[in-house]
Amino acid sequence: MSSTDRPNIVFIMADDLGYADVSCYGRRDYPTPNIDRLALEGVRFTQAYANSPVCSATRTALMTGQYQYRLPVGLEEPIVADSPTEAGMPPDHPSLPALLRDGGYDTALVGKWHLGGPPLYGPLKSGYRSFYGMMHGAADYFSHEGSSAIYQNDGVVKAYGYKTNLFGDRAVQVVNEAAGTDAPFFLSLHFNAPHWPWEGPNDKAESDRIGTNLRHYDGGSLKVYMAMVQSMDLNIGRVIQALDAKGLSENTIVVFTSDNGGERFSDMWPFIGRKGELLEGGLRIPTIMRWPRRLRAGQVSEQVMMSMDWMPTLLDAAGISLPKGYQTDGESLIPQITGKAAAHSRKLYWRYKASAQRAVRDGDWKYLRIAGNEFLFNLAEDQRERANLRRRHADIFERLKADYDVWNATMLPERTTPPLMEVTGDKFAERYSSIPPKPGG
Repeated sequence: MSSTDRPNIVFIMADDLGYADVSCYGRRDYPTPNIDRLALEGVRFTQAYANSPVCSATRTALMTGQYQYRLPVGLEEPIVADSPTEAGMPPDHPSLPALLRDGGYDTALVGKWHLGGPPLYGPLKSGYRSFYGMMHGAADYFSHEGSSAIYQNDGVVKAYGYKTNLFGDRAVQVVNEAAGTDAPFFLSLHFNAPHWPWEGPNDKAESDRIGTNLRHYDGGSLKVYMAMVQSMDLNIGRVIQALDAKGLSENTIVVFTSDNGGERFSDMWPFIGRKGELLEGGLRIPTIMRWPRRLRAGQVSEQVMMSMDWMPTLLDAAGISLPKGYQTDGESLIPQITGKAAAHSRKLYWRYKASAQRAVRDGDWKYLRIAGNEFLFNLAEDQRERANLRRRHADIFERLKADYDVWNATMLPERTTPPLMEVTGDKFAERYSSIPPKPGG
């Protein structure tokens, strides 16, 4: 495949976006016209999953094409300031941007990294030629200092304005500069929106009020959340327009997805659960792929897929082989979305330390363990995970439990430290009966 035939790739990832948080997936109270355009002109997946219900673990799987539990960094749920020193993406590990770079692509990350900071780790050590964005998991949208700092390559830079707009500005610049070269480009545009703190483009006063209290338990509203999502949609539109203006849209793959399920103000309908849970609402994510040269417009795919599938899919599209001996857990989706193969059944696994969660999806069946309780659901008939079939179909229940144990034995063991992201009733009223509040909490 010649350099002129190879597609450019723009991979757009939202942060904590719920399944129905964009209008083409069912959001009823505001439109997202630019994301909807991608769906109208490409493939919209209805059974797409995050590798984890939390951010840095999913990003590990996205980078490697493997279950995140194969690497120490993937055991962090998520990476935080006091995570161990090994908590970072190993620079020598095969990664999607590194393989694209070595295959002749210009590679850039704009936005959120969250896979370990300098001096041991960082985007430039794992395949990106340029980086403009944030190193950590959460950041204020108006302050760009301390943990909210903006990095350019390996150093902190001064920045002014709303982060979503800043990332949109830089992404448009990357597209415009790439248009003047012969090399194909890979742009990762990883927004921190709509992750907390709850600040829309006009909420500078709220940013000043909360200071470093980024979890922002005393703020936010559906109106603010709408402004955050629509700002992201607007900036995605700017990138699409830049591709159009430079004549690049026809042979540019654009992917839009989220790192996990939604949070406090998200809409996960028709699913239940949220970020931090292995219920469908914590894992099922909006996912769209547009590639006008190869993909028929207006498709809706029921192919079950997972974040780790993007590495083999995009390498397949680019005509780049995996290193000899390197095995991915994900698979290329190209045969299914180009019509060369029908959708097929998958067996996928998850675990999450908070509430000792485990899950297996095998075809339409899902085994779930959460806080010591065990369930069996038929997702084809019961998307809301209400009818526990573990006794009616005891044979399937026991088989999936046994399958989980066999799979789990091939992964690194969970860390012994306490979980970091427990969804507890002292912070979220709808979880009043799950875990009692801590004394003094």
